[in-house]
Amino acid sequence: MEVWQKESVLLFLPLSILLSGLVNVNALSYDYTASIECLAQPHKAQYGGGMIKNPELNEGLIGWSTFGNAVIEHRNESDGNKFVVAAWVQVSEEKALVRAVFRTVTGLKRAAETVAESKCWSMLKGGLTVDASGPAELFFETDNTSVEVWVDSVSLQPFTQEEWMSHHVESIEKTKRRVRIRVEAEGNPVVNSKISIHQKASGKPIGCAVNKGILDNVGYQNWFTSRFTHTTFENEMKWYTTEPVRGKEDYSLPDSIMTLMKQHNIAVRGHNIFWDDPHYQPNWVPSLQPNDLSAAANKRINSIMTKYKGQVIGWDVVNENLHFNFFESKLGPDASATFYKMAAGIDQSIPLFMNEFNTLEQKGDAASTPAKYLEKLKNIQTFMGAEAKRMAIGLECHFDVPSLPYIRSSLDTLAATNLPIWLTEIDVQSGSNQ
Repeated sequence: MEVWQKESVLLFLPLSILLSGLVNVNALSYDYTASIECLAQPHKAQYGGGMIKNPELNEGLIGWSTFGNAVIEHRNESDGNKFVVAAWVQVSEEKALVRAVFRTVTGLKRAAETVAESKCWSMLKGGLTVDASGPAELFFETDNTSVEVWVDSVSLQPFTQEEWMSHHVESIEKTKRRVRIRVEAEGNPVVNSKISIHQKASGKPIGCAVNKGILDNVGYQNWFTSRFTHTTFENEMKWYTTEPVRGKEDYSLPDSIMTLMKQHNIAVRGHNIFWDDPHYQPNWVPSLQPNDLSAAANKRINSIMTKYKGQVIGWDVVNENLHFNFFESKLGPDASATFYKMAAGIDQSIPLFMNEFNTLEQKGDAASTPAKYLEKLKNIQTFMGAEAKRMAIGLECHFDVPSLPYIRSSLDTLAATNLPIWLTEIDVQSGSNQ
């Protein structure tokens, strides 16, 4: 192992870090800090390193070893322990995806990843829930075997369920509104007045998807419109619905649902202009040659965005373009970016969402991690130029057992873009520990 500069260690993978024992922390505040910039110097370790011994390597290699064992003493809780991990990483040349991976008694757990660069430091932040006691190893790894990895300012902080809940209370206290009500009669306060307050509508944008079935079901209409402030049409705006035969557009279904939503002041998200999945194209689209496909796509985006301009609050422009690449395979690597730039020119008043799944779920899906999401987002924004600020983050969330530390740290990282973040879909599988 070789020391690089003053506080950094050149890591040959895999790396194992010696962890100190778990200690009780009373109401430790959560550190929401995250960075997506590549900086000349890394920030200080969060939580002073937490459980990590010698987190900034100011004491040489004390507490660090390669290919060694690292032991974590876990609290024995029914829902496991919540750990937040952070580090600053750099590679010896060009760029490489670097991951923080824990090997526990129950197997490998990917906790975080980032795209590391040479000559500057990138922050890696993530989390995991540990559901069994025993030893663990922490590795920083990359699939690019031609580069070396430097790591600095490493932290691993445990939180109990009680501490985790205290963060909710702390956040609420910072943001909640306080109202003082004064009851008067002829200018004088009325002592011992009784006041009743009833909430008439949600103060937050809470929504649910709808489909054409709502049009003929009054009971469904009453149930839906009394509960939600926002909606998305499941399939009625998609290209294969509005133009099943080339040149014959039919917006009757989305128009009817839109009319119903307007009657109840329910905001509508546009979903979607294009879907990058090859299995969900109009039947006539896959056989088109590139020039013909480009012309058809231009007609599609102009048609639907012009029609619903002023009626939707945002658009999923190219749905799920991390997992799929139908348009890129036909029109080139900048296909998605081209559509976003076109959309920005058609309607300058609404956010344009990049909508994806498995970004918050921690399912080991390498296609759509926060790092991959940000990499694609940056490419689109670079192509868009001045319109880059119009982008928004859409996250489809299909959870098995949600990993709260991973979700929170991933949102911290995505929030560093200063773009709006919407959870566009949420479902959680039933289980004993939900």
